[in-house]
Amino acid sequence: MTGNSGYMQRYAMLFGAYMSILWICKFIFFFLPALQGPNDVLFLLFMLATLFVPFLGYYYAKRYRDLSCEGVISFASAWLFTAFMYVCAALLTSIVHYVYFRYFDQGYVIGQLRAIIDAIPTEEVPLAASYMETMDNNIDMLETLTPFDIMITMLVQNIYYGVWLSLFTALFVMRREKRLR
Repeated sequence: MTGNSGYMQRYAMLFGAYMSILWICKFIFFFLPALQGPNDVLFLLFMLATLFVPFLGYYYAKRYRDLSCEGVISFASAWLFTAFMYVCAALLTSIVHYVYFRYFDQGYVIGQLRAIIDAIPTEEVPLAASYMETMDNNIDMLETLTPFDIMITMLVQNIYYGVWLSLFTALFVMRREKRLR
């Protein structure tokens, strides 16, 4: 990588902010039914946006490589850039997560999980009863989490998946300098 490596943070934060817009839209597509009722179209949009994330990450990493690194980037630099971009996106998205769980959710997610557990007939499958009891205990534990706890959990989860995804993105983005023969 040549002279402009100091731009890594700037581009990662900028592209991370753009990526967070997609993540916030995904979040809205997933939880908007909590406010309006079930909607298959919104869930489909959520799934499509989720599948689009790696492609957008690749596009931004490629743009960084071409704009700042003169078309040459090592695997390590590509991985650092994309990982930092995903961290920035996760941090910005976590603000929306907190606001949603603090002011809008009002127990909807926990209620939906309880409804799913209650709808499964445990009498027909003997092992299902013990599994459902474990799930019920887990839901009881989830009810004790504050909006801040949920936000931190989602932040860590987004960073974790982003770091792993950046490994694969870096494999496709890296480009060695061409040597003259």
